[in-house]
Amino acid sequence: MKIKKNHPIVSGFIMAFAASFLLCGYEFIRSASNTLFKASYGSQGLPTIMAIVPFALILTLYVYGRMISFFGPRKTLFFTSLLSGISIFASYLMIVKGIKIGSAIAYVVREVYIILIIEQYWSFINSRFNNEQGKLYNGPITGISSLGAIVGGLLVGVLAQKLGTASMLLFAALSTLPAALLSELSFSTYPHDMKPAVYEEHKRGHLGLGEFKRNHMLIFLLGIILLTQVLSAVLSLKFQGILQVDIPDADTQTAYSGNFFALLNTLAMGLQFIGAPLLLKYFAPRTVHLFIPLIHIASCAFLFRSPSLATAGFAYMAFKVFDYSIFRAAKELLYIPLNFDARYRAKEVIDVFGYRTGKGGSSFLIMMFQRFGISFENWYSLVGIFASILWFVLAFPTIKLYEKYNKKHED
Repeated sequence: MKIKKNHPIVSGFIMAFAASFLLCGYEFIRSASNTLFKASYGSQGLPTIMAIVPFALILTLYVYGRMISFFGPRKTLFFTSLLSGISIFASYLMIVKGIKIGSAIAYVVREVYIILIIEQYWSFINSRFNNEQGKLYNGPITGISSLGAIVGGLLVGVLAQKLGTASMLLFAALSTLPAALLSELSFSTYPHDMKPAVYEEHKRGHLGLGEFKRNHMLIFLLGIILLTQVLSAVLSLKFQGILQVDIPDADTQTAYSGNFFALLNTLAMGLQFIGAPLLLKYFAPRTVHLFIPLIHIASCAFLFRSPSLATAGFAYMAFKVFDYSIFRAAKELLYIPLNFDARYRAKEVIDVFGYRTGKGGSSFLIMMFQRFGISFENWYSLVGIFASILWFVLAFPTIKLYEKYNKKHED
C-alpha cells in the first residue's frame, strides 16, 4: 500500500492509530497497577507513590531532551516507545517473582510512559496541522485513540479474573510494538528528514525552558495544567479510596475498574467525534476553555454534598471524559502557532512534567498531612472546587495571548 507523502491529514490519522494501540495497552496497566500497588502497600500508600512520580519525570524529561537534540523527534519517539514496553515487562517479571517493589515500579512507569509518548504524538500532529485543520480533526483523532482504550478496558473486564491481574501487564508491554511501528509510518509520510542538525533551537537548552521567558502564554498554560492535575489527584484518590472499601477483592476490583474506564472512554469518544468538532467550529476557543472548569466546579460540589462510590465515580469520570476529548482538542490548538522548541520541548515540560507534578505535588501534601495524623479525605472535593475556580481565572490571560499569537501566525 502506497502512503501519500506530505499530507498532514494522513500523517495525523496514522498517528491516531498508533495512539489507539498504545492506549489499549494502557488500560491493562492502569487498572492492574492500581490493584497490584494497593495489594502491596494499601490505598494509604497511593499519595506516596504519586509524590514519587515527578522525580521520575525529571530524569525522564532530561533524557528525552538529550535524545531530541541528538536523534531528532522521529527516532526519539521510536526508542521511547520500545523502552517503555521493556520497562513494563521488567516490572511484570519482578511481580511474578514476588518482589514487592515491582508493583511500585509498574505504577511509576505507567504514569510516565503514557503521557511522554502521547505528547510526542501531539507534538508531531501540531507541527503538521494548521489552525483550521486542528479545529476539525483534533477531536476525531482523539476519538480514534479512544477506540483502543475502550477495547482495552473491555478486555481487562473479561480477562482480569481469568488470567490474573499481573498478567495484564504483558498486554500493556506488547502494545508498545505496533504503536512504535505506526508512529514510524506516520513520520515517513513527511518528506523532510527531521535530523537534529536541522534545528538550531536545541542550542537554547534541551528542555526549551527559554521559551517560557519569550512566550508568557506557556506560563499560564503550565499553571492551568498543574491545576487540572490537582483536580485529577483529589478525584482519583477519593474514587480509589471508596472503591477499595466497597470492593476489596483484588480481581473483582480490577474487573470493575476495567468496565468503569471502558464506559469513560466510550463517553469521551462521543465527545471526540461529535462534541469537539462542533464546539470548536461554532464556538470560539475562548468560550470552550472557560466552559470546562465550570463543569468541574459543579461536579465537585455534588460530590461534597453526597459522597459515595456513585458520586465519586461521576466526578472523576466527568473530569476524565472532558480531559480526553474537548479539553484535549482545544488545548492542542494553543500550540499550533508556536515554534519547534515550544511544540517539542516546552510542551513536554507542560504536558508531561506539569501533568504529573500537579498530581504528584498535591499527593505529596496529602501524604504529609497523613504523616501528622491529619485526615484529608473529607476535603478532596473542596480542593477540587478551589482548583477549578483558579483554572477558570487563568483561562482568561491564556486565551488572550493565544489569540494574539494566532493572529500573528495567520498573518
